[in-house]
Amino acid sequence: MNTQSSVPLEKLVQQMKLVNRTPEIDITKKKILTTEINRPALQLTGYFDYFDADRIQIIGYVEYTYLETKTREERRQIYEKLLSYKIPCLVYTSRTIPGEDLLDFARKTGTPVFTTDRATSPFMAEVMRWLNVELAPCITIHGVLVDVYGEGILITGESGIGKSEAALELIKRGHRLITDDVVEIRRVSDTTLVGTAPDITRHFIELRGIGIINVKTLFGVESVKDTANIDLVIKLEEWDKDKEYDRMGLEEEYTEFLGNKVTCHSLPIRPGRNLAVIVEAAAVNHRQKKMGYNAAKELYNRVQQGLMESMKKRQLEEGEED
Repeated sequence: MNTQSSVPLEKLVQQMKLVNRTPEIDITKKKILTTEINRPALQLTGYFDYFDADRIQIIGYVEYTYLETKTREERRQIYEKLLSYKIPCLVYTSRTIPGEDLLDFARKTGTPVFTTDRATSPFMAEVMRWLNVELAPCITIHGVLVDVYGEGILITGESGIGKSEAALELIKRGHRLITDDVVEIRRVSDTTLVGTAPDITRHFIELRGIGIINVKTLFGVESVKDTANIDLVIKLEEWDKDKEYDRMGLEEEYTEFLGNKVTCHSLPIRPGRNLAVIVEAAAVNHRQKKMGYNAAKELYNRVQQGLMESMKKRQLEEGEED
């Protein structure tokens, strides 16, 4: 199990396309440790109690214009106090530009300063959303993750049972591959698990007897996807004639990852079974259940109604005979 605990600052800069105003400072070893972001409005007035210095600090238009009302000496005192806390970085938004006095203090304290033309609120929301994924608890499992009709289907099972072959058939039928063999699962909320591929194996599938193929190269960019929510787990297992398999599906089975439950179906493998078609049917059926329709319950209700009608008919017939 691997728990993500930090994000390289350099990765944030690349993802958000930030302009580096302090290129002299080495950011390659700097890390972001929290998903929270702070606008240091109170700190600019001198109140530093309960200051979360480990957060990314944002200077928006309001903070910028407030600083402009101060004298140069007052601003320098504010900059010196703020940057003495060793914050991870300072980002100016809404096309505001840091002054040379601030950049001087930033260079002295080794605090990176960036700018972006984006408005403050949308920028903060995007950074927090991205960090929530990057810093989410993470595990790595053996399996295949595919997007089938918009449902993220995680296919698991013993090595060599046919997971990759099923994924390849699904890709040929127009569905998309997220990852083969190794799946990184992140818990981004109490109800959402997101799966992705390690960078080194992204877009590749291993087919026994053939070798490694690049799905993106063979089938085009529409055949792959970077991430997907894990909505359903299909566990492939060898057919066991002595085992009782669920034939109705009235009761849901679940598997658990990082404390989140996901619906799970155990699918027995037998020669002649078309796994791709079965996975497609499972995906559509799962989507129907989320929309409030359950075929198994409808059949059960029909059977119960039929039994009730038969009993009433028999009672009426017995009453007429009496």
